[in-house]
Amino acid sequence: MIKSSDGDTPFSLTYGTKAIIPTEIGMPTYRIVAVDVVHNDEELRINLYLLEERRERAAIREAKAKLKIHAVDGGKLGPKWEGLYEVTEALGDEAYKLRSMDGIVLPRTWNIVNIKKCYL
Repeated sequence: MIKSSDGDTPFSLTYGTKAIIPTEIGMPTYRIVAVDVVHNDEELRINLYLLEERRERAAIREAKAKLKIHAVDGGKLGPKWEGLYEVTEALGDEAYKLRSMDGIVLPRTWNIVNIKKCYL
């Protein structure tokens, strides 16, 4: 069964209650026997109210985890190369100053290792 670090399962986040497995239904456990039928509806309403808060916490936790993963992988799944650039100045054999097709000069120099040739 998949659980998050605070014990929430996907089932409990979806339905607001823990799942009851078929063997628990056939063989009574304390959880099944201890149900107070009179107050059950009120308890379910409270659980549904608290469920929204648990879902929000789970969504925040998931977003933090995704940001952490993205920071670690360094954008590994992002585009490998960006835009077309024109070489404006060669600084030695391996360093170049570049300009975008919009005419904006890039602020730093680029090594030849980081540049691909493109013929138009």
